[in-house]
Amino acid sequence: MQTCPACGGPLIDWRSVPSSEPALGARRFELRRCLSCGSAITLGDPLPESHDTGAYRAGQPRLYRIARPVLGAFDRHRLRLVSELAAPRARLLDAGAGRGRFVVSARAAGYDAFGIEPSSRGVEAAAAIGAPVQRASFQTAEIAERSVDVATVWHVLEHLDDPGAAVARLHAWVRPDGGLLVGVPNLASLQARLGGERWYHLDVPRHRVHFTPAGIHALLRGHGFEVVRTDHLLVEHNPFGMWQSLVNRLTTNPSYLYNLLKRNAPMRSRDLAITGVAVALAPVAAALELAAALAGRGGTIAVLSRRTT
Repeated sequence: MQTCPACGGPLIDWRSVPSSEPALGARRFELRRCLSCGSAITLGDPLPESHDTGAYRAGQPRLYRIARPVLGAFDRHRLRLVSELAAPRARLLDAGAGRGRFVVSARAAGYDAFGIEPSSRGVEAAAAIGAPVQRASFQTAEIAERSVDVATVWHVLEHLDDPGAAVARLHAWVRPDGGLLVGVPNLASLQARLGGERWYHLDVPRHRVHFTPAGIHALLRGHGFEVVRTDHLLVEHNPFGMWQSLVNRLTTNPSYLYNLLKRNAPMRSRDLAITGVAVALAPVAAALELAAALAGRGGTIAVLSRRTT
């Protein structure tokens, strides 16, 4: 019998949701939900090379140069969270480092930072900006036990069928009393409820596990980490996630603007026109997300924890 990868609870059939990948057309995926913690899983096998194609293909997104100052501000906020767990000069591992941007930012802030990343496009892009990122997965990375002061796993665990195995590896690498910062979408959020089957952060089939705060807390506690605090007020993903989730109810293609920026969607006139008009919803979405965060129902969460065993 299949059990919840977050807390081990029983799973029940829940809902069918559309793929956010335009190349898959009208294909839908089944989700099952945990009766204990409320987390969910995506059924079926992940698509081969799904993290090197589509929205994850090599190359810079549209408007990347304009967005760079904003991305830098996002990195600085994440570094403030990291600083609650370890001061600069600490050895920092960014697991699932993508293109290496955060590794570069952490090194500039004084951390002895390095990363691991399983995708070729990510490692190549990281090398181009001088980020020390090795191509490796949680299973293949060669990192000495208890050699890391703080690890960051930013929007990575939801991509894994077995996030517990990844957290177990992190537990081995992080020193006793070392820190772990995890970022994941929040299935118990207001935007998840408003977005329904078209919630922006479902991102099936890439996202394999859809965590609630109770689920991610159970996962961390079950692998030797004590939760320090959970932050719901995150500018990096949450206001856009709320806006895109609301607009997804109007467009033919889920997450149209996101895919357009990622050069993964054509300039369809109807969806482009709807998206342009819907820009006016941005202040409403930001206000809704702020209220949700203050109520402990932010669209994504950052969980700060420490190794206890």
